[in-house]
Amino acid sequence: MPMRLTRGWMEVDLDAVVRNARAMATRVPAILPMVKADAYGVGAVRVARALERLDPWGYGVATVEEGRELRDAEIARPIVLFTSVNAEELPAVRDARLTPALASEAAIERWARIGGGAWHLPIDTGMSRSGVCWSEIRALSPTLLEHPPEGAFTHFHSAALDDGTQGEQEARFERALAELSAMPRLLHTENSAALARNAHSRWNVGRPGIFLYGVGSGDRAQLEPEPVVSVRARIVELRTVAAGESVSYDATFRAGRETRIATLPVGYADGYRRALGNRAYAIIAGRRAPVIGVVTMDMTMLDVTDVHAEIGDIATLIGSDGGEDVDIARIAEWASASPYELLTGLHARLPRHYRGGEAG
Repeated sequence: MPMRLTRGWMEVDLDAVVRNARAMATRVPAILPMVKADAYGVGAVRVARALERLDPWGYGVATVEEGRELRDAEIARPIVLFTSVNAEELPAVRDARLTPALASEAAIERWARIGGGAWHLPIDTGMSRSGVCWSEIRALSPTLLEHPPEGAFTHFHSAALDDGTQGEQEARFERALAELSAMPRLLHTENSAALARNAHSRWNVGRPGIFLYGVGSGDRAQLEPEPVVSVRARIVELRTVAAGESVSYDATFRAGRETRIATLPVGYADGYRRALGNRAYAIIAGRRAPVIGVVTMDMTMLDVTDVHAEIGDIATLIGSDGGEDVDIARIAEWASASPYELLTGLHARLPRHYRGGEAG
């Protein structure tokens, strides 16, 4: 327990990340863990170093800076840059020894001219945000014949839904591959939800993302991840208000009885969402304490009338304590947000305390 921390902190279980990745690796010959957005707010360098023991094929990032951070940390495996970049950025991509996703004749030819090396072909099968449209691959045939990609991939837009679109996208991907003069060595389509919901991959690389960090993929998933992230804070103030008194901005909470209130020194600037007021609960010594009033930028208030609480006690905002738990998915639902948004927003001011992995 990080006793020196008197405000709030995030705890990250690196061994749980590794176990989640190992579960994903049972579905596909090789994994390409996504560590973009600082490993979804968990810490890209620490996560990548912990995952090295599983011998992943490589790692996935979204920006040149993210890739460079891994290189500076002496991560030597391939690093795929999945977000499209402007042509003027390609020398920086090359210098960082990254593998870009290239979707135009001009970008592919420029990459070859500057001696860029391996690259992957993104094929748009329905996401409609980036890549070569699956029905227009033939137009790139002369360029692809001269500069063949190492890999090709697509991205499922609704892998966690039972709407038939994953099968449609895979069929489009296959039709696009059939137009290529030579089959790329690496083919990847499956994100966390697709890997968790299907026993065996049809392809040779999988791209697990949010599953690694403790968020599952719905009722039909055949795999469930272990929790990875906890957020805790210490009580810094206690007060008692009379019945009828309000708490926090806009007086969205009024005490229906004499109420004891604990103040935590974390708020939405730390990633604990404003919308969680009057919806969520924290856990103190295994007891639930409702979040009352609007969560403010720097403070969150709890109703501890029925909970023994003292200044300095630890409240769990995300995680488990004494048999009670509150997970990322539930918090995201209360906040009317995606678990992705919630995780990536938690790292703003909260120091991280690592367990397992490098932390030993």
